[in-house]
Amino acid sequence: MVNMAGYKDMVIGSRVIEPGNSEEFHTGDWKSTVPIIDQSLCIDCMTCWIYCPDDCILVKDDKVTGIKLTHCKGCGICSKVCPKKAITMKEDIE
Repeated sequence: MVNMAGYKDMVIGSRVIEPGNSEEFHTGDWKSTVPIIDQSLCIDCMTCWIYCPDDCILVKDDKVTGIKLTHCKGCGICSKVCPKKAITMKEDIE
């Protein structure tokens, strides 16, 4: 007979139980596409920054400087909302 543990006896796993630690979890490892910014087209309107659900748009001195690929899931929202089409999605070959 197999001894089945009750739910109270189970080890915690695959759950984030401490608030404020999202930087520790790299959630962008499973993406299939990556956003590429054409800086010559970007007007730094910050629309991509506003809409990014994972806070992956890097900004310095009010200018878009890149994408935090460790957390980007490749959803493509940034490329869809960019008014100048400065962001395109490319296949992630890594």
